[in-house]
Amino acid sequence: MQMHDQTFAAQLTEWRRYLHAHPELSFEEAETARFIAARLTEMGIPFESGIGGHGIVATIARPGSNRSVGLRADMDALPIEEANDVAYRSTKPGVMHACGHDGHTTALLGAAKLLADDPDWSGAVHLIFQPAEEKGGGAKAMLADGLLERFSMDRVFALHNWPGLPAGEIAVHSGPVFAAGGPFYITLHGVAGHAAAPHLTKDTIVAAGHLLVALQTVVSRNVNPLNPAVVTVGKISGGTVTNQIPERVEIAGTIRTYDLTVRREIADAIHRVSDGIAATYGIRAEVNVSPGGQVSINAPGETEIAASAAAAIGAVVHRDIPPTMGGDDMGYILAKRPGAYIWIGNGPALRDGELHNPRYDFNDEILPTATHWFAEVAKRSLDAEDLGPTSYLRPSSDDRLVLEQQTPLGCQED
Repeated sequence: MQMHDQTFAAQLTEWRRYLHAHPELSFEEAETARFIAARLTEMGIPFESGIGGHGIVATIARPGSNRSVGLRADMDALPIEEANDVAYRSTKPGVMHACGHDGHTTALLGAAKLLADDPDWSGAVHLIFQPAEEKGGGAKAMLADGLLERFSMDRVFALHNWPGLPAGEIAVHSGPVFAAGGPFYITLHGVAGHAAAPHLTKDTIVAAGHLLVALQTVVSRNVNPLNPAVVTVGKISGGTVTNQIPERVEIAGTIRTYDLTVRREIADAIHRVSDGIAATYGIRAEVNVSPGGQVSINAPGETEIAASAAAAIGAVVHRDIPPTMGGDDMGYILAKRPGAYIWIGNGPALRDGELHNPRYDFNDEILPTATHWFAEVAKRSLDAEDLGPTSYLRPSSDDRLVLEQQTPLGCQED
């Protein structure tokens, strides 16, 4: 089956658009899982469902080798009202596939078809349809449900569409790909009162304004400029009327780093700055910083397999594109098995075409490329010479990113 097979491309587009029209939020992907199960059943591919929630793992095995590989795709949607005027627009108010997980799932289903129809390989390929990436709990849930114990995987590979990268071109990073992200929450507690008598209150609104400004110095004055880090406030709420100073104001945001030690430094600074501002205005700050997610890190040997697979299917390969400060829970799997997470160009972002935007849409034209890359990287992984000890970056016991010797089959502790 060739990449220019129009019948195959049309089938992929039909699947993707059905999934786009029927999105489901994290941990609610029951119908999506049923759709995946139905397609796998039609192909005659065995699978197990209900892993880590609505997760599915399908296995295609051929005699002649004891090697194995995992291919992962996420399948949940976002709580966003779609603004696109297309025939396959989301049928669920307030929910849409604004990150392309509909395309990722479709590409993995397409790879299942290619691999099942291709006799020219041996070993085992496990196709991982993962729920709840957007909430960051799906990978951990599947791991806790025995993903790696129940399905042997020497290596694991994944892809993510990338707006702004030319359509069908592939970026392969060395080392970190996605940052460790996680939220923080600050609640300022003061004394409410009439807006005409501010001297009788403890003003949380004014304190919140100063705190918003002060938080912008957390990275610039606490983190080594050579260490990438982001602190962004994405939500603030407080007050209900114009003539009252409210008792409380809530602030929420996100922290993104590649180094979890830097994350701890940022968390300490957020506590310190919040307490200082609160003391200045005679109020109290309640601060909660989440432990954060897991950095997604490509292993060197698997990075080369991923790049060679991209070149083999005729894609333009980029090796010099910077990683993102966005997060992805594929990092939890990559911390336990060596692998690679690549980007495939979705084409020009244009206006409002970025990920998590209500006008974003996955580019159906890249589905054949994504599908063939999945199949090719699986076969190359199964055929690869033994890589021996693989050096790759992972969080160590003190949460710093370190270069560690790790055998391809080794299982990491969190």
